[in-house]
Amino acid sequence: MAAGAEARHVDQLPQLLVTLQKQARIESVTASSAIEGVHVADARVPNLLSGNPQRIRNRSEAEFAGYSAALDYLNQQDPGELTVGLVLHLHRLLFSFTDGRCGHFKAEDNLVIDRHPDGSTSTRVAPVGWQETPFYMDEFVARTNTALRGDETHPLLIIAAVALDLLCIHPFTDGNGRVARLATTHLLQRSGYGVGKYVSVEQLIYETKDEYYQALQASTKSWFDDGQHTVWPWTGYLLGRLAAAHTRFGTRVAAGTSGGTKQDRVRDFVLLHAPTPFTIADIRRAVPGISDNTIRLVLGELRNQELIANDGTGRSASWHCVGA
Repeated sequence: MAAGAEARHVDQLPQLLVTLQKQARIESVTASSAIEGVHVADARVPNLLSGNPQRIRNRSEAEFAGYSAALDYLNQQDPGELTVGLVLHLHRLLFSFTDGRCGHFKAEDNLVIDRHPDGSTSTRVAPVGWQETPFYMDEFVARTNTALRGDETHPLLIIAAVALDLLCIHPFTDGNGRVARLATTHLLQRSGYGVGKYVSVEQLIYETKDEYYQALQASTKSWFDDGQHTVWPWTGYLLGRLAAAHTRFGTRVAAGTSGGTKQDRVRDFVLLHAPTPFTIADIRRAVPGISDNTIRLVLGELRNQELIANDGTGRSASWHCVGA
């Protein structure tokens, strides 16, 4: 996996990368919020991503807009190396549209709870106490920056450990997972892995969220027992998501630069590469820069040719290739 692989396209394909960046921003905010159970109506997304949302209707919309503000802060500037102040600022932005305590560490002890399909719960880990949190955060940040400045350990291994340590310290009452993902995004970009600007790593995590939770659970076990835990389940999972991001980036660049008309590109994706089932959103992601009207026109033609069939109607409609 090569750092800066996406940079080769910056001069040659600037407009395509702008389109991919806009798409990745929407996916990242939507997916990272959804991992935490925060969902908003599709029609509300443009307003909540505007940077100055009007008439926020509920807590979910407030947190959705807050994640957008935090991600935009990282994408629009480089705030420098990881600091305790930066972590607190990301938390402050994340909850900037809500009423309550934001940008401060937890004021009471908390637990990391796993909820199981049968409705039962179990404690995955008991994080550090609230009074110890400032010490642990100072030590964690200092250790991270020392490791990143050196050349003994690959930066991707350090960044994976950052997310794991943050989630185990669990410094906030709420928002720990989202802050950890934001910190991961920031450190990846600073280390030359900017693919997350063009392909949402958060979306790839959401698509494999069961594996995400399993990897975290495997690596957080015994985190407090004098370093008896293993970082490899989580590290392997995260590196796999980054590899998938580069693969998806290459696919989208190829789709955006392939010959033929826009209708040809949609047709090729649907018949040759689309998952089963697929949605219009899948086509948007795979073939950026093409209007929904063009996509629907091609889908209608393929349906009339009995090459595809649709399942359901409206926003929830999906499609499949006949015989697939």
